Amino acid sequence: MLCDKCGKNNATTHIKQIINGVVTEHDLCSACAAKEGFGKFSNGSLAEMLSSMFGDIGAVGAGTKAVRCPVCGATFADIAETGKVGCADCYRTFYSELLPYLKRVHGTVKHTGKIPNSTPLAEKPQEETAENLRMELNRLVSEEKFEEAAVIRDKIKKLEEKGNE
Repeated sequence: MLCDKCGKNNATTHIKQIINGVVTEHDLCSACAAKEGFGKFSNGSLAEMLSSMFGDIGAVGAGTKAVRCPVCGATFADIAETGKVGCADCYRTFYSELLPYLKRVHGTVKHTGKIPNSTPLAEKPQEETAENLRMELNRLVSEEKFEEAAVIRDKIKKLEEKGNE
């Protein structure tokens, strides 16, 4: 398979990016991968990879007093060097510095979590609104479950009375 970028060399690096749900895949040769910044991650540790994303910030803070996290005492340079945030408060302290990197790495800055594949999806309880209850009432009447329909009818009346107060 040839490199997607130069089209000359054999592809040795496969890059798969998922940003905001959009998947892009590229097959690159080692030279093009290095030019794109992917070559330096192959032999390094996770900390080196993450710290390389923050760039050389040592020169930026030279001669000035660095801001420190009030809880753990970490500086942004410490975070960039180790690739690890010291504590939860570091996210607030270094918000403006971390924001572009978090967005670039994760595609978003809001954590949405994941649903495990091995467990069944938990059913979220449906909010009791008058509209939802009316749909349930119509279903119960069509199934001729009149006792249950009367309970739903009473719930709708209570909701409507609360809305009028």
